[in-house]
Amino acid sequence: MVQNGGVADELITDASDIAREPLPYDTTVAHPARVYNYWLGGKDNFEADREVGEQTKAAYPGIVSGVRAQRAFLASAVRYLVTQRGVRQFLDIGTGLPVAENTHEVAQSLAPESRVVYVDNDPMVLAHARALLTSAPEGACAYLDADIRDTGNVLRAASGLLDFGQPIAVMLIGILHLIPDADDPAGIVARIVGELPPGSWLAIAHPASDVARDKVATMTDRYNQRVTTAATLRTHAEISDFFAGTELLPPGVVQYHQWHPGEPAGDAEGEVAAYCGLGRKP
Repeated sequence: MVQNGGVADELITDASDIAREPLPYDTTVAHPARVYNYWLGGKDNFEADREVGEQTKAAYPGIVSGVRAQRAFLASAVRYLVTQRGVRQFLDIGTGLPVAENTHEVAQSLAPESRVVYVDNDPMVLAHARALLTSAPEGACAYLDADIRDTGNVLRAASGLLDFGQPIAVMLIGILHLIPDADDPAGIVARIVGELPPGSWLAIAHPASDVARDKVATMTDRYNQRVTTAATLRTHAEISDFFAGTELLPPGVVQYHQWHPGEPAGDAEGEVAAYCGLGRKP
């Protein structure tokens, strides 16, 4: 079990800790976080990101409503965990660029004492991390510049702010598809879940390969040819396997628009090429 000690050196807990000099990132090559930001209607993107965003939209127009539904799932899951399950600690891995209703904003609007650690390894996200550190005074936020593959470091550093003796919700929203099969994403998730105390939660949102197959395959091919980190889309069964070691909250692993916490799957109308779910570690 990861022990809770003083705030780890890697954690950025104050905006003044972030270097003011320009951070190294290539704006001429599309980056997943910036393309995602473009799909959401954000301003933190460049011409290369917008070009990829438009080309993928042309292949699969549903991508825009899909990423917006993903953000809605994140907010809904956090609200449920805070109001119905009493969770006050969140580890958000694969943060992405700040947009509306970030994890700490949702959690602290309901429980100001909530504590949140964000994790990402994109220099541009680091540059914008100041926006993620505007915590309510009763709670706390921190940012960790790290890769999910370095699971031990992520958990050790997170334990500087989060109490691993109390339930923690791990949010893996739109991150696991950026981990290729060769890097064993299921093993990464299993190691994270293995270190969590009983009563903790795992939230996953992941693009699907078995919905609108032809259009999504074309979209993915166009995307992967032009971005820094390729995407690996997965089937319903493969995404469900990530929840091993947890008890899935109804409706289980479903498309975003079908997810209503603790209830049967919602209306199946619509074509959202992604799945989500929320599982509890017993």
